[in-house]
Amino acid sequence: MDNSGIIKISNLGIKYPYIYKVRKFTCKSLKGKGVFSGIRIIYAYYEEEDIIEFVEIYYKGEKVNEDRNRIYKYYKNNKL
Repeated sequence: MDNSGIIKISNLGIKYPYIYKVRKFTCKSLKGKGVFSGIRIIYAYYEEEDIIEFVEIYYKGEKVNEDRNRIYKYYKNNKL
């Protein structure tokens, strides 16, 4: 299984949950681009509870990176 398109986002100032970015994501609306469509999905993974929480989805052509400040503010006081 190729997991090179999923990376853990570090240096957010939070230890838990783990925050990941999915880079290789196919979007049929962006024909001809395949897994290089530029869609990014950010999610939080609560390993102990085995829960995934979607945080953000964006098109890389409109936004360079995830909103790290927003992620920090939301998860700094770890809800679970």
